[in-house]
Amino acid sequence: MNKRVTIQGVAGCFHDAAARGYFKDETIDIIECDSFPELFDTLSTDASLMGIVAIENTIAGSILSNHELLRQSNLQIIGEYKMRISHVLAALEGQTIDTLTEVNSHPMALMQCEQYLRRHPNLKMIEKFDTAGSAKEIAEQKLMRHAAVCGEYAANLYGLNILERGIETNKRNFTRFLIIADPLTAGEMRPRDEYINKASIEFTLPHTHGALSKVLTIFSFYDINLSKIQSLPIVGREWEYRFYVDLTFDSYVRYHQSIDAVRPLIKDFKILGEYIECKYEI
Repeated sequence: MNKRVTIQGVAGCFHDAAARGYFKDETIDIIECDSFPELFDTLSTDASLMGIVAIENTIAGSILSNHELLRQSNLQIIGEYKMRISHVLAALEGQTIDTLTEVNSHPMALMQCEQYLRRHPNLKMIEKFDTAGSAKEIAEQKLMRHAAVCGEYAANLYGLNILERGIETNKRNFTRFLIIADPLTAGEMRPRDEYINKASIEFTLPHTHGALSKVLTIFSFYDINLSKIQSLPIVGREWEYRFYVDLTFDSYVRYHQSIDAVRPLIKDFKILGEYIECKYEI
């Protein structure tokens, strides 16, 4: 049976492309969701499903709402995937940049391509729900004089002509995706301990001087690298914060020793996932 992977967006979107990149040696069935909350709700009803969810971007930063959705769920991180986000300008066959009057896409994609689009004042920027959804709408409704800012995968999927590639302003635009699953599925896909070199954890700290620095000192002592630390305020507890931390390490044993050492100093501790770090970027 093919793996079934839930994504946010329609076929051809960057989540779709990332899912197929992560499971490149397997045939997967994609389940589309309109929003991230719907994605997490869908995963909570069927333990056989897996999901892929964007968690941070090198330009836009962390997607804080997805950190919270992950924390509130019972799901586990089983892997990660880093993908370069490159945009194309695509339209129906026969259209040219000079004949276009409107360009459609997600507001983030339009922002990332703003310098290029500003050089074409005939293009009125119209915000849409999704990059791939914009391409799909143009193709299905045969919208002349309209173009979509989307990924090349989406343009090809919906049969649009690519007028220009690589129109994003910053070429170092990468998104990191997490692959998540029910604990039962996560256990089946878990790599052997000696291969695990990354973990995502979350915790709170007492509102005392030096609380965070003490935790960081312990991780440093055990040669644990903090590749990311993100704080979010705790609603109803003024000036207290929840920390989301990504740890990388060479020794799974020393990683667990460091966790045992910091436990007396932290509260509400939870391991969100232990997995293999994605070393490559596509």
